Amino acid sequence: MSTSPLLTNEPSFPPVVAGLIGMPTERLINALQSYGVRLADSRAGAPSRRGGAGPSDHKAMTIAGRTVMVPVHTETAFDSPFLVRRPDADGVSVIEHDGVVIGQATFPGKPRFYALSTFDGVPYSKIAVLHGRDVLATTVLQTCIRYASRAKTCQFCSIGQSLAAGRTVAHKSPEQLAEVARAAVLLDGVKHMVMTTGTPNATDRGAAVLCESAFAVKAAADLPIQAQCEPPDDDRWFERMKASGIDALGMHLEAVTPEVRARIMPGKASVPLERYYAAFEAAVPVFGRGQVSTYMLAGLGDAPEAILAMAERLIGMGVYPFVVPFVPISGTPLESHPAPGPDFMHAVLKPLADMLAGANLRSTDIKAGCGRCGACSALSTYERAGVAA
Repeated sequence: MSTSPLLTNEPSFPPVVAGLIGMPTERLINALQSYGVRLADSRAGAPSRRGGAGPSDHKAMTIAGRTVMVPVHTETAFDSPFLVRRPDADGVSVIEHDGVVIGQATFPGKPRFYALSTFDGVPYSKIAVLHGRDVLATTVLQTCIRYASRAKTCQFCSIGQSLAAGRTVAHKSPEQLAEVARAAVLLDGVKHMVMTTGTPNATDRGAAVLCESAFAVKAAADLPIQAQCEPPDDDRWFERMKASGIDALGMHLEAVTPEVRARIMPGKASVPLERYYAAFEAAVPVFGRGQVSTYMLAGLGDAPEAILAMAERLIGMGVYPFVVPFVPISGTPLESHPAPGPDFMHAVLKPLADMLAGANLRSTDIKAGCGRCGACSALSTYERAGVAA
């Protein structure tokens, strides 16, 4: 595995703080997502989420017009030098670092659809939730064949936590998803939807349940959908997914080097990188260039050079590599693993944004999903900064 001094994930904070006041928005977002924030009023805005399929332990806040997810329930956030003050009468909160005001934020409000329940009595918020500002997100199957095994589970995963806490249901039916999606569009102006799933088997790996879910939602609401699953064993699933109404596809690598994959996600690593490459090559012609993406977690042990080398290969295939900072979630084996520092993220996201610009791949062109939302990373803000420059 290639190494880098940045892999300590413990950058000294003072040099970063020295440039915070007046620093570019993308650098401020990096700092907030790396260190998290303390909230003077945890009730402000939409409810934060603990556990689940992610983004978890975060709070949505809008900074300089960009809605981002910032950790608030992590060990790092509890000791963060950043404090977000109680919103004023206009809903504006100041962001402080050790008492010095460095910026402002607002909070997206609690969605109106959260007040409703399905025809069979399940609260809508247990079926799907609001991510960022205008994204409806659901984990269709809140279980995974690997989660119960310490030898197989992804070490960062908390998919079972919200189920154990009674905040969700194990399987959202197509009818429930369609009902909630329609309400979210009508009441809250939701613009696109993310459907992910725990892996139910070693064959279609969730593609079948995503197809039936998307078909029902599309019959109820005109809502672009991204589906997320591991690569199915048969490439014909991509045509089926597209035909069911799925507009964009996410197949998430998380880690990029074999050593890190085997250590961090031993079960998922049994699906080799070669299968991901083949699946990407097969899926891009079906969904279109830029409509297939992958999620990569920076800070798990892959050096910036390794992440960027993988990103370059994926971009050449027409795949959008969405790189986000790893967030250690309470109750997982990696709860004490340090988050990547803001300098680490800058070393990845700045050259990645330049690569994307050179290939004419833009987050704004993605029809639905994490890359279009962009709230879990500063990547899209780097993209915009590059365009402005």
